[in-house]
Amino acid sequence: MNWNHIADAIAAASGKPFELKRADSITGGCINSAYRLLGERQSYFIKLNNADRLDMFEAEADGLEGLAAARALRVPEPVCTGVEGNQAYLVMEYIESGGGNGGAAEDLGQQLARLHQHSSEQFGWHRDNTIGSTPQPNTPKNDWVEFWREHRLGYQLGLAEQRGGPASLLRKGEQLMQLVPNLFTDYQPRPSLLHGDLWSGNYAVTREGDPIIFDPAVYFGDREADLAMTELVGGFSRRFYQAYDETWPLDKGYQLRKTFYNLYHILNHFNMFGGGYGGQAERMTEQLLSELR
Repeated sequence: MNWNHIADAIAAASGKPFELKRADSITGGCINSAYRLLGERQSYFIKLNNADRLDMFEAEADGLEGLAAARALRVPEPVCTGVEGNQAYLVMEYIESGGGNGGAAEDLGQQLARLHQHSSEQFGWHRDNTIGSTPQPNTPKNDWVEFWREHRLGYQLGLAEQRGGPASLLRKGEQLMQLVPNLFTDYQPRPSLLHGDLWSGNYAVTREGDPIIFDPAVYFGDREADLAMTELVGGFSRRFYQAYDETWPLDKGYQLRKTFYNLYHILNHFNMFGGGYGGQAERMTEQLLSELR
């Protein structure tokens, strides 16, 4: 990796001189490798992956710009993308985390609700992106049920079939596909601007005490999908949910639909990692079928 070439790209994109002093490896990611690039006065965060994943980074940068434009919640500012040698890269501003603001959870709840109030005429996004390392189709549609069946649940079930997933899971998944409209008889979501991959690992508090979200999979969809994922692995406080609901109350049917929305992520985990995620996805599907029949 020629770090000096990347430093030159940063300077060109930012319009500010950047002389690289060192590149420190950062641990924690399971898809990309990451580094902090330190100069005299600035630091930048960089993700690396194979050169053929450049489109993934370009879509992520586009999503960050979309979230930033809403002016509701802080996200890292993307600086540039490109290919150096056999590596694609995405450079963003480096933001120090570790703030101790006890009100950050409440701020996050309020700000996420305000983010979700940014809407569009259709569900989807103007480009496809990824959920983890999996392609995420976002072709816009007017109908939410059609969008979710084709671009989310149906797409993941198709990948599971290609992966050799359990026949019982695929059969039950097809049954659930037919019952999706039953989840929306008394609830019609509007297209809300979503982070798309909002689990606790994609949220932090800055040294100044402000909430910040990153690593998005942006699209316009049902805001409940973002809230559901925050509950999938935990890490968000009760005050976060209270502040969100005080700003924009959730529909009473959310308690059932959150399992439906999180099934998408568990199927994606099965398609990426295999293992026990297949059994977890099947149990979630069985639960939904029992509620909807």
